[in-house]
Amino acid sequence: MSKYLKVFALLVLIMVPALAACGSDNASSNGGESGDDSGDKYKVGILAPAVTHGWVAAVAYHAEARAKELSDEIDYQIHTSSDASEMTSQLDDLITWGADAIVAFPQWEGMEVPIQRALDEGIEVVNFDIVIDVDGVYRVAGDNYDMGVQGANYVVDKIGTEGEVVLLEVPSAGSVSELRKGGFLDTIEEIAPDMNIHTYATQFTREDGLKDFADILTSLDKIDAVFSLDDETSIGVLQAISEAGRTDIQVVTGGGGMQEYFEMMPENEDIWIQSALYSPAMVKDAVDTAVKILKGEDVEMETIIPTTIVDRDNYEEFLDAESPY
Repeated sequence: MSKYLKVFALLVLIMVPALAACGSDNASSNGGESGDDSGDKYKVGILAPAVTHGWVAAVAYHAEARAKELSDEIDYQIHTSSDASEMTSQLDDLITWGADAIVAFPQWEGMEVPIQRALDEGIEVVNFDIVIDVDGVYRVAGDNYDMGVQGANYVVDKIGTEGEVVLLEVPSAGSVSELRKGGFLDTIEEIAPDMNIHTYATQFTREDGLKDFADILTSLDKIDAVFSLDDETSIGVLQAISEAGRTDIQVVTGGGGMQEYFEMMPENEDIWIQSALYSPAMVKDAVDTAVKILKGEDVEMETIIPTTIVDRDNYEEFLDAESPY
């Protein structure tokens, strides 16, 4: 063999392993989700309704924000859906993806079977807010009853133990309304039994709050406080009060944690505007719970987050210009 052929053969022997190594790196970097080759990360799927505004929309916003904060520990996929059928299809996609845990906010009936299927595949499931009749599902939610308790304490703190209070219940909201109303009435009976409570039905919208409370104002000459269950309803209530020129109302409560409502708090010095947080940001705790489970930490099957009260004294702590709610 000539010396040139010997040199060529030697070069081939050197280059083959190097080329093989390069091919191996490319396969690894392209094999992970979105080009991520960090196989030691947990895979967490997030399922939420496809809504572009309001409380429900903010659930997906806060869930993804928390997932991004945990990007050193998890790979995640977030899907939003318009009905149970679409969410079921997305859940199946997460199973195929190899999800270790799924954080779900199932707004529709009929999700029991697909969620059970995920559990059968060994996937941990953490439901946010919604109770679902499937054994083995973790749940993270706020405390609707305590929202009523804290609302009663707030009203009594501001107007005393006697007065005229309008309670705006929302029968169409089922247990949410019943629990918030129950917490309020039970606490008022205990700490202010001489309070006069006037109960009216409305809806969780500002339009209904405006319309219904405008009618209430014409039927009651004196109102000291309004126990409203929802920030959207309360915005309508405040508009009705303003349009009627009423100056007797000292307190309007709310519930949820709406940015627009927070910003109204310091603008009106004559009315204590309050929100009992049932914040969509609580979904971050659901994501944290999923990660803790995957790490093998002890986690309660149900985590109930205590109520936080927001008014003009602390509203700035809860402002988020990027939040859709």
